Amino acid sequence: MAKKKQEDAPKGSPAWMATFSDLMNLLLCFFVLLFSMSSVDANKWNEVVQSINSSFSIFTGGYTSVGEGLLIGSGTSQLSDLDEYYQSMGQASEDKNGEDINDNPSDNPEQSIEDKIYQANKGETEKILDEISENLDMANISGYVDIAMDKAARYVELTVSGGFLFDSGSANIKDSVKPILSKLGDVLKIYDKYMIEIIGHTDNVPMYSVEFRSNDELSSGRAISVKNYLVNVKGLDIKTMKWSGRGEYDPVASNATPEGRARNRRVEIRVYNSLNSD
Repeated sequence: MAKKKQEDAPKGSPAWMATFSDLMNLLLCFFVLLFSMSSVDANKWNEVVQSINSSFSIFTGGYTSVGEGLLIGSGTSQLSDLDEYYQSMGQASEDKNGEDINDNPSDNPEQSIEDKIYQANKGETEKILDEISENLDMANISGYVDIAMDKAARYVELTVSGGFLFDSGSANIKDSVKPILSKLGDVLKIYDKYMIEIIGHTDNVPMYSVEFRSNDELSSGRAISVKNYLVNVKGLDIKTMKWSGRGEYDPVASNATPEGRARNRRVEIRVYNSLNSD
């Protein structure tokens, strides 16, 4: 009996490859869907693209590096790694230090505006501070005046000792200090267009003066005396000036010592910048 001739194998790819290809297409669509719902980190995406460009198919033999230590190898076992990688790309709301981007002050409009206002104040007030310091040095009176800028950078504060300007319990400016106060007035005259505030302060020792019944009245009287001198003698514009007495209520040192009480007896002259002069 003649042997049956063996049939040739069908040409083309095996049938199982069609099923496998369908599976790969479905998996690809699945990960594309995950990718479309994620937030892409541009740097990581570029790394993925470069890796795919260097190895057209991620399922060929060998390994291809993506980033530092992240490998894509052959077969389907690496699909879980891709899933984790795409999930990490979606965490764009946190920066490299793990801090939420929304915590950045620059993303807060109110805080950003406050910072801009402070910077504008600071720039102008520092300029005034430098100018006044230089003018005090040129007038040789910097040793009699302390100068500083307030924390909010709204004004420059000049402080003159009350014991230097006045006798105890008096609001009359000493004749011996008027030449120095005159030079100070010349410096302040440069900023006549800005708001200038004069504030009198005392220590907490009770008043026994016939002229003044309390430290409130004494501090107010001293502020008025300095104001009158600057307006009537030095010609500063009273429309851009204000004055007040704070008595013993704003000490800068302890009233328990003579040195502290001497520091608290003072007159402050504040020169506001143009942003705070209205």
